[in-house]
Amino acid sequence: MKMKMPQSGGCLCGSVRYSVSAEPVRVTMCHCTFCQKTTGSAYLVEPIFRKQDVSFSGAMRTFVHRSDGSGKKVTLNFCGTCATKIYLDLERFPTIWGLFGGTFDDPNWFDRTSANCVHIFTGVAQHGVVLPAGIATFEGHAIRLDGTPATPTFLAHHTAI
Repeated sequence: MKMKMPQSGGCLCGSVRYSVSAEPVRVTMCHCTFCQKTTGSAYLVEPIFRKQDVSFSGAMRTFVHRSDGSGKKVTLNFCGTCATKIYLDLERFPTIWGLFGGTFDDPNWFDRTSANCVHIFTGVAQHGVVLPAGIATFEGHAIRLDGTPATPTFLAHHTAI
């Protein structure tokens, strides 16, 4: 099903706004410890967009972290006023941005189906997280450090970690 475009989002205080002109290329549910800490939650809902499909307005600040897995920079972009996290810029994947799904004005507009969604780093997921049936799950990253795809697991039933 085609979604209405553009879709918009922003920070809590309204200083930072953004718009996307295309659907996400995929939606990643990331359970890594970095995403747990940066969200203060069990995982990050991260719709992934090509950079040319996103436009921003407003002043943002950044925090640069080195990935424990790849050693590459992960740049966290957030509002300088209210500190809402807006997107991740990933040195390892230079053509995309991972937006924080909860910052969309309608955070339910994008699909989270088996056709476009993955759960990664389930090997460090918090206890009690339920992984859905039929969605690709990976104990680590979906893409190995050498660039080859990892083999997903598809659960037959919803499974609690």
